[in-house]
Amino acid sequence: MNVESRTAAGAEGLAMIKAQPGRALVAFDFDGTLAPIVDDPDDARAQDGAAVALAELARHIGKVAIITGRPAAVAVEYGDLSGIEGLVVLGQYGRERWENDTLETPDPPPGVAEARVKLPKILQTAPEGVVIEDKGHALAVHTRRAAEPEVALERLRGLVAALAERSGLVVEPGRFVLELRPPGMDKGAALRSLAAECGSAAVLYAGDDLGDLAAYDAIEELRAEGVAGVKVCSSSDEVTVLAERADLVVDGPPGVVRLVESLTSDLF
Repeated sequence: MNVESRTAAGAEGLAMIKAQPGRALVAFDFDGTLAPIVDDPDDARAQDGAAVALAELARHIGKVAIITGRPAAVAVEYGDLSGIEGLVVLGQYGRERWENDTLETPDPPPGVAEARVKLPKILQTAPEGVVIEDKGHALAVHTRRAAEPEVALERLRGLVAALAERSGLVVEPGRFVLELRPPGMDKGAALRSLAAECGSAAVLYAGDDLGDLAAYDAIEELRAEGVAGVKVCSSSDEVTVLAERADLVVDGPPGVVRLVESLTSDLF
């Protein structure tokens, strides 16, 4: 795969990664980016070849990261990532950290427990196929398996938002999902914090969904501060706004794996 940015800023970011790989941070979302989207989130697994590609990239670059709304331990399990040196997984939008097979996680805020009790009650009349995913620090309402997933999503949006407000949580919209999670942390804040920790001269982030826009914002902020950056979109028909803002668009998780492999080959 020939990695070429369609923007000058993205090309500058790729060039800096190749010029100073030891000071580069390359980060990825999990679902829809490293793993194909599936009807049941418990069935999600990393794209074939993803773990091997990430392990090889981590040998040649400053830091490889996964920033996901999933619990970090779940992403590690579903991605077959255990034992990869140089990889950090920031779960729950950065509230959790897994590195060197060690997990750091805070206690969930009380609003999550409140929402856990009340959410099933407000979904009693939801269309068939709507399910709740309990992430420990967050709760996700999935409508993908409903007969009309978009209609179900819009029908529930106001109810979920009202519950989030009463519980002191925020709503993170996504691909046929509404997630109630604690405020104060998002993928952009997690990315910026990790870049500062690593002293990164270049940062690449790949994502596919609305929750990844915060990371795109962070890339643009870092550029303004003199850090080279690359925004990568794992494309889908369900969300197009990321492709409109991306420096580089690849064909879903298979394209992301090819991108990782190409980046690694450029660093030899």
